[in-house]
Amino acid sequence: MIEDDLRAAFSRHEPLTPPTGPLRAAIDRLATVRRRRRRRWQAGGTALAVLGVLGIGVPLLTPERVGPPSAAELIGEAGRPVPSGAVNILVLGIDRHATQPPLADSVLLLHIPADRSRPYLISLPRDLKVPIPGHGADKLNSAFVFGAKGDEPDLAKGYELTRRTVADLTGVDVGAGVVLTYSALRSLTDQVGGVPVCLPQQVGSAHTRRVFPAGCQRLDGAAAVDLLRQRRGLPGGSQDRDRNGRLFAAGLVRAASDQDVLTDPVRLAKLLAVVGPDIVVSPDRSALPDLLRLVPALRSVDPVGLTLPVSEPIGPGYYLHPDPDAAPELLTALREDRLGDWAARNPKLVDPAR
Repeated sequence: MIEDDLRAAFSRHEPLTPPTGPLRAAIDRLATVRRRRRRRWQAGGTALAVLGVLGIGVPLLTPERVGPPSAAELIGEAGRPVPSGAVNILVLGIDRHATQPPLADSVLLLHIPADRSRPYLISLPRDLKVPIPGHGADKLNSAFVFGAKGDEPDLAKGYELTRRTVADLTGVDVGAGVVLTYSALRSLTDQVGGVPVCLPQQVGSAHTRRVFPAGCQRLDGAAAVDLLRQRRGLPGGSQDRDRNGRLFAAGLVRAASDQDVLTDPVRLAKLLAVVGPDIVVSPDRSALPDLLRLVPALRSVDPVGLTLPVSEPIGPGYYLHPDPDAAPELLTALREDRLGDWAARNPKLVDPAR
């Protein structure tokens, strides 16, 4: 009886049912819009994954929680306004097996200008003598040790103290940051099929006896890590290593761009899988999605490499000090978001394009 009543009710109301064609068309239009949005954020996410390893010569990791952010966190819409103005990202390179807690052997500030022209990579020499909050004056790379020190090294605290030190040194607001380890860099380099690097001088490895000739060459992951660890025997020591790191980073971005990694959303998943075990996310979990939204706005992802000018080392501790004339000019240009003008006036202090 109930079944008959239901059939009768459906029969009476069937003429009132709206046509399905317009509804289906509306659903298809909504699905198309969402697919386009996903592709846009996925492309931006891949680009940021590559930007995250810019310049350092050591792989991807960023503070607070061990484990990679989910794909949804990286490519999802944040529902917030796109960040405006200049953005500064701190990138630290560490060798987790060298010391416990590890030193930050590479300290790099990634600056994205307000005009979104292209990123700038500024190396801050690890031997620079700077005030470290709560610890007096010491080498810049010591800030990570002081912050991470404990029974179990806390990478998040090491990053945070280094971030505060760099913010005080430069006078700019430092937002999200990444800490990089060698193992992820090796995998990431192999993932993009090797990285082209043009070295201004020959580099001999103190670890493997390999010789990297002056000129252009393509490095696989093992060779890249070997090169980027080298500072002994180089005329400029760690500063030459920083320069080689910036040259490698520029090559990494070009290799990724040439293979369409920056526009292929499938590669994002692969990159996250490769570096995932070494990723730690910064305390502000909304920072990375916000930064992803900047990447598609960049007119060029090819970075400009710079270094903070320093004077000759002083004293037995091999401390470096900011050059009294050139360093303030660079830092002023950074604070005022005029690095393009500064680079044009100081071409000898800018890494060669190739």
